[in-house]
Order: sequence, then structure tokens, then C-alpha cells
Amino acid sequence: MPSSLRARLRPLRAATALLAAATVGALLPAPSAQAARAAAAPAPAFEQQVLFRASQDPGYACYRIPAVVRTAKGTLLAFAEGRVNNCGDAGDIDIVVKRSHDGGRTWGPLQVVTEGAGDTHGNPAPVVDRRTGRILLAETYNTGRTDAQNCTIPCDRTPHLQYSDDDGRSWSAPRDLSDQILPKDWNSWYATGPVHGLQLTRGRHAGRLVFTANTETWDGSRVTANHAALIVSDDGGDHWRIGARDSYPIPADGTFRQKPSEMTITERPDGTLYVSGREQDGTDLGHRTHTVSRDGGSSFAAPFRAIPDLYTPQVQGSTLQFGKRMLLACPADPDRRRTMQIRSSYDGGRTWDSVDRGTTVTTDWSGYSDLVRADGAHGGLLYEGGAVDARDEIRFARFTEEWLAPRRGPDPTTPDRAPGARPAAVLGGARTTEGRFGGALALDGTDDAVRLPFRRQLPLGTRDFTASLWFRYSATTGEQPLLWMGGIGTNQPQVWLRGEPASNRVTGLITTREGAAPPRSASVRTTGAYNDGRWHHVALRRGDGRLTLFLDGERVEAPDVPGSVSRNSPFGVHVGQRMDSRAYFTGAIDEVRVYDVALDDDRMEALRTEGAAVTRDTVIRLPMDHVRGSN
Repeated sequence: MPSSLRARLRPLRAATALLAAATVGALLPAPSAQAARAAAAPAPAFEQQVLFRASQDPGYACYRIPAVVRTAKGTLLAFAEGRVNNCGDAGDIDIVVKRSHDGGRTWGPLQVVTEGAGDTHGNPAPVVDRRTGRILLAETYNTGRTDAQNCTIPCDRTPHLQYSDDDGRSWSAPRDLSDQILPKDWNSWYATGPVHGLQLTRGRHAGRLVFTANTETWDGSRVTANHAALIVSDDGGDHWRIGARDSYPIPADGTFRQKPSEMTITERPDGTLYVSGREQDGTDLGHRTHTVSRDGGSSFAAPFRAIPDLYTPQVQGSTLQFGKRMLLACPADPDRRRTMQIRSSYDGGRTWDSVDRGTTVTTDWSGYSDLVRADGAHGGLLYEGGAVDARDEIRFARFTEEWLAPRRGPDPTTPDRAPGARPAAVLGGARTTEGRFGGALALDGTDDAVRLPFRRQLPLGTRDFTASLWFRYSATTGEQPLLWMGGIGTNQPQVWLRGEPASNRVTGLITTREGAAPPRSASVRTTGAYNDGRWHHVALRRGDGRLTLFLDGERVEAPDVPGSVSRNSPFGVHVGQRMDSRAYFTGAIDEVRVYDVALDDDRMEALRTEGAAVTRDTVIRLPMDHVRGSN
């Protein structure tokens, strides 16, 4: 945006903010005929609109970090950061809001709640006190930058609070909360939310206000700890204190188990607080982590625990109790911020629907979000999205429960004969066919796959291993995934085997993480695609410092790369499917085996010629010879 235009618009925003503080009615146009017609028309099961975009609401280069609440009067307040010069996190940033009186079908004009005036005013975390109608807005401040870079560590972040007593039309002056909720050792990063807080409705702490914060400790030379906390008030927001907290040390070598941040909270029907957070770069498997509080937010019942098989990238997410199900909104692509999806839990967040059972809002790029009960019949999702970049705009989607994917019964299964294993899910309607050893599974290349339920024996970590299977296919184009274990992309530990017919090869690859070093990959490839419609045996072996690909007994080798093939990424095991569901195998697969040792050459030959016995080092053994529970 030209600087002259920004110069003209900044006084306008400042004047708007002063006017909002001084008068109630001046900023509220009378309902238009269009709004009246919209209110009278039957509401569709799903609809969405762009709520914040630079070209739509001039004066800002970028809008980010959505948060939304429904007031005691039923008004929706949609907050965002208005970033003046660029999309950087630590620039000149205002907090802005729009209001809706009809459950999010139509919205009023943009208002400035607090102006950064060169500094960063952000991380909106609104909370509604339904006893008084007051809307409280927690937020954080830091010194602004002009170069689009992040805040210098240690970042001088401080918590503040504003409130509105007129349904969000005007706002009080910000109040610094440092003396109440900023202890001396939380002296670096400090973030409120960014997502709505809540007021407890059940139990002896009913009426308590709660929002989340995550912070860091700086020892003068480096960050030494991360803190995940709930901030609570029992007097309507006049005074606040730190309630539940969970702290994780960050050793000098830069590796740590967990770093819960950007938490969202939901009150279960039994009054328990469910807390779900972003997991950032810890050694635990998964990018989402969770815990609960059973005493109204005063303490956590257990440390945060990561969820390995809940696929999402490293990004903020949001939750909401919606009828008998709890909803989670976050991107479903485990590698990148795209494909915004709403997934359901029917047991209070203990387990979550897999990606194939979720409801996709958009396949565009997408990022941060917040969920709200829009009205009596609709949920609302305020989220970052865009065709080019997740930061292009902020959208508001309205949906009914009927629009959400219905609860689905158990998938058909195929047995896993490894010690202690449970049956694997058969997806998409895959059917049995003639195999190399008895039966096999035929996969249609559209949605057929086999997915193993997570168990702790599946991640191979730093161990040697052998992965083996038989395949038959004739495809001449596309990526043909055979076996996928772990994450995806260039930065996540993983193991995979796939056919690449367009490149006339079959490839095996591992990506590893070791200590705080960047990820490294090693791959081995054949000089043919083996897509002749016949059965072929392929195996990938890691051992003795080598990565070896066997195909019909012939071998190709490359140097191994040390480290874990399963650390800190979302973790799944798929046969015939990429981790991110963007490619499926077309053909048949038989006799899938994984061992947590490097099999010697004699056992490798036995795998190819006669099969091999299940032993204690067998991690996976899928005969793929029959399917149970199919229609």
C-alpha cells in the first residue's frame, strides 16, 4: 500500500477509535433492506464470506489472528490484527473488530479497538461475562518493528486488558496486567490466546472467567523454558491470577519434549475444561497436544500429551462444544497450512476423527481460526484463508450440525499379525484380489488405502529396520505410494516406498532428525518403474550405515543418515496412500511387513521367495488376504 494512503488512513482509524469510545450509536447504521431480506431468507446449511481483506478494508496491508465471541445479547464480535505495513508478526499492528446482529450473515463496518501507533497490539483473546454482559479483551503488546522481522529475543511482550459494557460498540482504555499475571521469570515471549476465552457454567467455579497464555523464560543468553498457563478471574475481570500452568525446560542443546502454545479451551458437559494446544518442535510425536483441568482452571490434571495421529501442521487451532460433539478447526494437511477442516470428538477430546472422517471447509491455504456458536442453529468459523496464501484474507463460515460429516461406524479391517497389533482400517472400499501369497488388496487409486491404528511400537525412531511388500501395478503416470510411515514434506521424519512411473523408477526414502540439527534425507532408486502388471517384491533396509533398496532381489545402496525417522512429526502408517491424502496407489499390494531390525541377506531372500515367520522383531505383518466388516 502506498505510504501516502496509509498516512491518510491512519488519522481516520484513530478518529474512528475515539468516536467509538465517545458514542454508542454513531457507528451503527440502521439495518439495511439487504440485511432485512437476508434475515428473512432461509439459511443454507453452509455459507461463507470474506470478512477482512486488505483490498476490502483499506488501511492495512494484512489481516491476521482471528478471534470471535457471541455476546450476552447475541451479537457476534469478530476480532483480528490489522497489520499496517506488512504481514510480519512484530510490526505496526492494531486490533480491529466487526459486529454482526444476525448470527454472522451480515456484518457492520470495521472498528479499531486499540491502535498500535507503531507498536504491536495483538493476540486478541475475548471473554464474555454473561452475568454482567461485559466483554473483556485480553491482548499483548510489544515494541514494533519496521522490517517485517520477528520480535527480538527476549521479546518485551506485556499483557493488557480492555473491556466493553455496550455490546462491543466502544472500549475502555487498555490496562496493563503485568503486575497480576507477568511473573519475573516470564521475561521473554508472552502470548494471550489467540482465541476466545470462556466463562465457566458448571461446578463450584461457575462464573469464573478463563483465557490462555503461553510464555517463555530467558536467562540472559537463551530461552530456557516454555510455560503453558490458564489465566483466571473470579470477580468479573477486575483482578486476574495465574491458574493452571505446565512448564517445560529447554536444554542447552536445543531439544525439548514439548512446547505447548496457542491453546484453546472448551468446557465439557461435565464441567471439565479441555485444553488443546499447538505443539511446536518438541521431540514428542504430533503437532497437537492436550490436557484437562478438573478444578475450574486452577491446575492441570496431567501434563500436556501430544496426539501422534491427529494430522495437522504446526499452527493454532480452535475448539467448541457443539451439541453432543466437540469440534476442532485446523488445517488437515500435516505438512502445510492448507485444507481447513472441522473434525469431531464424541468423547470430550480424548480421541478425534481422522482426516477422512472430517468436514472440509476449503482446500485453499488456511491457518489460524476460532469457533463460535453463531446462533441457536449454526456454528461459526472465523479463519485465515486464501487461494495463494493463508494470510490473504479472513473468512467467516456459518454451518449447521447437519452439514458436518455424520458420525461414522467402524471401518472394515484387515488383520495385522504382528505381536500385540490391532486390525488395520481398510478405507475407501478396497477389495480382495488374487495375491502373491493367497489373497491381496486391490486399491483403486482414488480413496482406497489401509491405515494402521497408532501404537507405540510403530515409530521406528533411530533403530535399524526392514520394510517389505509385494506390489502389482500398470500405471504410467502419477505418484504411486506403496508404504508411508511418519510425517511428510522436507522437514518431517518419515519412511516411504513409492512407484514413480513417469520417472521410470521406484524410490525408497527416509528423513531423519538428530539433536537440534536440521533434518536430513537419504534416498535410493531403481532404474525401472516395474509397472508391467506383474507381482514384484520391494524392500527397504536401514542398517550398518547403509540404506538399501531391494527389488526382486537386486539391490541399490546409499549412505544412511543418522537420527530418528519418526521424531516430532504427526505420525501415521498408510499402505497405498500418501500421508497427506494427495496421492493413492492404483494396483494391488500383498504381504506388508516391517521389522525393527535390519534383516540379514538370508532373511531378506526368505521374504522374497517363501515369506518369513512372525518373530519378536516384527512390527507390522499385514497378509492383506481378507477384509472384515465390509458391506
